[in-house]
Amino acid sequence: MSTYISLFRFTEKGAKAANQSVRRSKAFEKAAAKAGVKIVGKYWTIGAYDGVLILSAKKSEQALRCLTKLAATGNVTVQTLTAFNEKEFQKIVG
Repeated sequence: MSTYISLFRFTEKGAKAANQSVRRSKAFEKAAAKAGVKIVGKYWTIGAYDGVLILSAKKSEQALRCLTKLAATGNVTVQTLTAFNEKEFQKIVG
């Protein structure tokens, strides 16, 4: 399974409905699970981004599909990074 870290920002629409963000995140988590994507962690933040999602998926296409659907709701914009743990990184760099 690969790990992805997604940084999100509320759009104007999402900011206006920020009080519904937790409810929307629970619905996203259920939809992601059906698509084979596990939400490992979700955090709302203060700073340059409004939140962080940590996901794992067997295929990058699964994660991309979920995140594209999330962005299509119009509540957030998403920037995603592929993450590697220590063992995975060591294998890559030798």
